[in-house]
Amino acid sequence: MNAFNMKLIDWYIIKRYLGTFSIMIILFIPIGIMIDIAEKIDKFKENEVPLDALIDYYIDFTWYFSNLLFPIFLFLSVIWFTSKLANNTEITAILSSGISFNRFIRPFMYSALFIGISTFLMGMFIVPKSNKGFNEFLFKHIKKKGERNTNYLFKQINDSEYIYVSSYNPVRKRANNFTLEKFENQEMIMKISSESIRWISKDSVFRLTSYKKRVFKGDNEYLYKAIYKDTVFDFKIDDLAPVEYKAETLTLFELNDFIIKEKENGSILINSHLLTRHKRYSLPLASFILTLIAVSMSSYKRRGGMGVNLAIGISLGFLFIFFDKIFGVLVTKSNFSPFLGAWLPLIFFGIISLFLLRHAKR
Repeated sequence: MNAFNMKLIDWYIIKRYLGTFSIMIILFIPIGIMIDIAEKIDKFKENEVPLDALIDYYIDFTWYFSNLLFPIFLFLSVIWFTSKLANNTEITAILSSGISFNRFIRPFMYSALFIGISTFLMGMFIVPKSNKGFNEFLFKHIKKKGERNTNYLFKQINDSEYIYVSSYNPVRKRANNFTLEKFENQEMIMKISSESIRWISKDSVFRLTSYKKRVFKGDNEYLYKAIYKDTVFDFKIDDLAPVEYKAETLTLFELNDFIIKEKENGSILINSHLLTRHKRYSLPLASFILTLIAVSMSSYKRRGGMGVNLAIGISLGFLFIFFDKIFGVLVTKSNFSPFLGAWLPLIFFGIISLFLLRHAKR
């Protein structure tokens, strides 16, 4: 087969790949929206959610849903049109003309590259903004609570100062049992405590009630008391309990800056934030591995035809998502490495892809 004919085949495969992938998304998104409406319609009525808020929510839901089920869409689209090529003996004709299997899958990899780059850009700059609207809607109209950890909060605000509160009310901007400790050369030189701390927006100050300040100088201790005291600190009141999904709502550069600050502050959510960043890099690379698996397993005729290929494809796609979620839970609920949590599913399926590719070449 000459180079010109091979280029025609390349473009034919690329068009079929991208076209089928687009159709899969267009078909499944309305189904996802209808399922979500059926699940939440009682909450919508109960909370009298306005129509414009619902429209904005489902625009954000479209991006969230597409990003979540990206492996399924990609698997199904590649398996669907590759199985049709195999059933029509088109793949057999191409390989019989002297084209190697490695050369045959090249246009699939080009398509995966295009989707991978698109997924990367959307995941870094578009999906985060949609995640913000999606999560804010859920916690405002559906869940009503749970977007923050508000009890027993400890935080490092700079190199020498640490703060603690027993509870925090994000609506009233008020926390109880506030403590600030300042250290120098691993020795405490100052401690501030109060029964409560509240942010006064109109004056841009913190108001502390039952204020006590202890200053330590050598063997001496100096105590200062006040019924209440207005002052400023090197943190914002919402820094006490940032929303747990905040990292998901930040673009690439915002996320990098946020993680640096959270590391410096000793955030208990740092593993979750690091996992979010790793996944933004691992998911686009998944397009290559999933494409390789899909092509390898559907490029030859199988007893049972396309239905068997689709069933296997759906199973593997959901298995990929299952592994991804399991490792994600391990990271957020334990000290499991965020790097391994994001990349182990990809490594596992990468090994599967190499095995299937070797089998398909025979």
